Amino acid sequence: MKLILILMIIFSLPVNAGHKVVDGDSLEIDGKKIRLIDIDAPEYEQTCFDKNNIEYNCGIEALEFLENKIKKGERQGQKLKCNKKDVDKYKRDLSVCYIGKTNLNRLMIKSGYALSYWSKKYKTLEDKAKNEKKGIWQGKFMRPELYRILKKYQN
Repeated sequence: MKLILILMIIFSLPVNAGHKVVDGDSLEIDGKKIRLIDIDAPEYEQTCFDKNNIEYNCGIEALEFLENKIKKGERQGQKLKCNKKDVDKYKRDLSVCYIGKTNLNRLMIKSGYALSYWSKKYKTLEDKAKNEKKGIWQGKFMRPELYRILKKYQN
């Protein structure tokens, strides 16, 4: 009975308690804030409209997509790692992050859950996701950068 209880506790713990997905383009690893460089995902509370013009929580969907990819990789024994490229004005590491060999920055763009941001590095992948109507490209959305600006002036 004790063994079953111990196993239940172990399997209910997060795979890696040292990290947290904050939103579709931000992580926190061992207390360090990390922003996925060159991409911009919908904000956590942001909504979009799907192909049927029905509103949905695209910010939460982007977060969950990234979170699920990381968890799946970890279950397969892959490690989450980020390569710091710079630091932003909020003192977050601007990084390219990987789960195993999968570039998460590219994956978010390719899957339609993020846009290119201040760079044309992922523009071809973005155009492909747009043409295939993946993720937020399935309907209508406000660019996350514009959403942040409008929200700032509404408060």
